[in-house]
Amino acid sequence: MRSGRRLHRWFTTGGVFLSLISPLFAAGDPAYPAAINKWRNQREERLKTDNGWLTVAGLFWLTQGDNTAGSGADNSIVLPAGSCPARIGTFRFDGGKTIFVAERGVAVTSDGKHVTTIEMKPDTSGSPQIISFGNLSMSVIERGKRFGVRLRDKNSEFRRKFTGLNWYPVNEAYRDVARFVPYNPPRRVSIPNVLGDTEEHTSPGYAVFKLKGKRCRLEPISEGGRLWFIFRDLTSVKETYQAGRFLYADPPKDGKVVLNFNQAYNPPCSFTPYATCPLPPRQNRLKVRIPAGEKRYHH
Repeated sequence: MRSGRRLHRWFTTGGVFLSLISPLFAAGDPAYPAAINKWRNQREERLKTDNGWLTVAGLFWLTQGDNTAGSGADNSIVLPAGSCPARIGTFRFDGGKTIFVAERGVAVTSDGKHVTTIEMKPDTSGSPQIISFGNLSMSVIERGKRFGVRLRDKNSEFRRKFTGLNWYPVNEAYRDVARFVPYNPPRRVSIPNVLGDTEEHTSPGYAVFKLKGKRCRLEPISEGGRLWFIFRDLTSVKETYQAGRFLYADPPKDGKVVLNFNQAYNPPCSFTPYATCPLPPRQNRLKVRIPAGEKRYHH
């Protein structure tokens, strides 16, 4: 992976950052729980949008040459039955470049305009193309040396059967002001993902804090001007998502950083098997329980 910018586009909720809760709340401020619950409601609403992770319904790795797409079983990319013709077109892949050619007579659009042929730039380009047909849309993603077609379906089973998010009660005890120790210069760190790849990112330092008397350390990566913590704790065994959770924080100020675990949330892989989530690096697998934030999604 070339930089954290791609992760910013794909691992925020519905492709858009949710705001962090202000670190300026005083202890016991009655407005604090309400602010957290508002943030949580916004997260759930983002998931349910047309661009939310609940609509991600397929991932197809491209092979050299022609990759046909349609509802017919003989296609390389088999789309949901009843949602499109037996064939809507072909993804022609060669050396990292993907050209989509629509089947004659099939009305495929991009940015609201009818297209017959279009180059499908991947998400790593910063301006990926999206093609649509009815409730379906497709884009190209790049992961390591692989390129694939990501399918979104506005009528996906994940979206139709979504049962809502589960959260721990808001608890100010899990809003920590941690000491931040900067790296000079910033270090390159290895982040594994669910595909079995390891990707290099930049870490500006690490946060040190105490929970129930235990010293904890978490190492973030730089992400869109923020600190992104990919972590796992002992609640991941039964209560929270087993692969780990995400937490964002504002940049450190005066050597301190606010870690608000009430805003810890599940990665996209907890809602769809077609996401390509990063996993907590070894140094972020905590030997302590953090019963705060989002619980495991049951579906």
